[in-house]
Amino acid sequence: MLGKGAALVLPWCNLHAMNRHLDEISQAVAPGAHAILIVDQAAWHTSPKLDIPANITILPLPPRSPELNPVENVWQFMRNTWLSNRIFRTYDDIVDICCHAWNQLVDQPWRIMSLGLRQWAHGF
Repeated sequence: MLGKGAALVLPWCNLHAMNRHLDEISQAVAPGAHAILIVDQAAWHTSPKLDIPANITILPLPPRSPELNPVENVWQFMRNTWLSNRIFRTYDDIVDICCHAWNQLVDQPWRIMSLGLRQWAHGF
């Protein structure tokens, strides 16, 4: 079974944006299923003011540990493959290109799975 992707392209990272992102993720979770969302220690990821939907559990990583966060590989792949070395002429251009990159990525669930793997974590 292949998973789903849920994302928003927003001009800011803050508590309001995170709550909107949680809503988006919650809607993508299959009925009766539960999502675990791995997050770093950004203030908007761990705020007690977050409105966390019942079908999501937040799993914060230890501080300053990007090597444990699989999404860091996903961001690097997206930057290297679709977003770097470009000229963005307008804000709408940025949004359109980011949305196009995201849509290309979610059409490749096997790539997302391989990018998120940590070889050293699978030897147990």
